[in-house]
Amino acid sequence: MENKYNLKSPAVKRLMKEAAELRDPTEHYHAQPLEDNLFEWHFSVRGPPDSDFDGGVYHGRIVLPPEYPMKPPSIILLTPNGRFEVGKKICLSISGHHPETWQPSWSIRTALIAIIGFMPTKGEGAIGSLDYTPEERRTLAKKSQDFCCETCGCSMRSALQDLTPNSQPSAEDHKAKELAQQISFKTETSSSRQASESGGAESSPSSLDLEEPSTSASREAAAAADTSPAEQSEASPAAETGTELSEPQVAPEPGRPLSPRQRRAQQRSCQGQREVTDAASRATSAAAPRQPQEESHTGSAVLIVLLTLALAALVFRRIYLSHEYKFDYEL
Repeated sequence: MENKYNLKSPAVKRLMKEAAELRDPTEHYHAQPLEDNLFEWHFSVRGPPDSDFDGGVYHGRIVLPPEYPMKPPSIILLTPNGRFEVGKKICLSISGHHPETWQPSWSIRTALIAIIGFMPTKGEGAIGSLDYTPEERRTLAKKSQDFCCETCGCSMRSALQDLTPNSQPSAEDHKAKELAQQISFKTETSSSRQASESGGAESSPSSLDLEEPSTSASREAAAAADTSPAEQSEASPAAETGTELSEPQVAPEPGRPLSPRQRRAQQRSCQGQREVTDAASRATSAAAPRQPQEESHTGSAVLIVLLTLALAALVFRRIYLSHEYKFDYEL
């Protein structure tokens, strides 16, 4: 496989290093790339103890982008489990559904530990999530031991090491668990969901996204600094009907996402401001040539007056000379 990829690529270097670190299975997880594809990994995780998934071993795929670790991977479960849909990309902040919350310091080991900790939570309509009953999940946990992957040939009965009471996690596991603990669970509020549905836009449900709290505030501040004041302000109801009010607009609460209706209102407001600016610039450009034109008219009038005076002087001189000639003749 080493001859197939560019070893100078940051993604290849990172994946080769992680593959070496995760070569040996542990009691709780194991992951390795396919023999012919370094950017597709298959993993196995043990269900968290004291939960509906206790005793189950679940298999899945991790598809990594060429920009890894700068961009997040996509995670797909292959074993029926009652928590995540089979064969569908799940929606987590460590997955490709939320590249804005991904951190390059996270790794495949971090993602595996986060998946184990995330399984006992509620789905509540998130992409790729299920809310089976505890009885159904326990039944699927027992059946998961019989699962065998057709792609990598991994059997769940031998995928992980047996649990022992004296097992101690490694230093890498401690570090990965500390990174995974930084990820907090965030649920979508009913008001924001109703606003999204009333806007009529197709938006991805994000009711159970993982979000890293220490970096979310800094990302929101950076996004607020990059956006213009018109985009940061929340549009008034008059913007929906195309009318403009002189009342000041109310800024949205920090950290609260805008609904599709508010985004459309902001776009209309920005478009109206651009139209006003364009109209003013056109009026200025149209009024600018008038001054030279008026000056040219004034110069023409002065020239006509001067020519008239010169012609009158010539006429008077001609008359004067004719009278003078007659006077001399009479003498």
